[in-house]
Amino acid sequence: MDFYEVVRERRSVRQYASQPVPTEKLDRIWEALRWAPSACNLQPWRFIALKTKESQSRLRGILQDWVFTAPLIIVGVGNRKQAWSRDGESIHPIDVSIATEHLVLAAAAEGLGTCWICAFNRPALHRAMGLSPDWDPVVVTPLGYPDDFSPRTDRKAISEIIQVI
Repeated sequence: MDFYEVVRERRSVRQYASQPVPTEKLDRIWEALRWAPSACNLQPWRFIALKTKESQSRLRGILQDWVFTAPLIIVGVGNRKQAWSRDGESIHPIDVSIATEHLVLAAAAEGLGTCWICAFNRPALHRAMGLSPDWDPVVVTPLGYPDDFSPRTDRKAISEIIQVI
């Protein structure tokens, strides 16, 4: 798929096949993530791939049940002390989000599904992951082969979202 096809075809997947993701696909996805830009190139992120049912079970009760249908659950965390700050506020959530979008698009290019999840109990996830105080959970995405082939949702017209002045 070319880039624009990947962008058009990517969608949020909420049901996954149990088929494992091949290492070579993961390697390409990690490489795409690695090249994501960040403020001052500080790269204040870590991505934790929970592969085993045991490691994933830490997140039960924090994430919705459908997430656990995926063979991998990726947790994106940012370091508020390593990240660039503006007016005393760390922008690590933006850096982690940019890197996550690289991951999501690379996964789509590999024929895999993901789903951005930002609505979760951050303190509970922080405790469940055993993160040190400087690391902040920003995003979670399941990763795997889609087993949900619902159609892509419509998008607003360009005239509704772009204003050229």
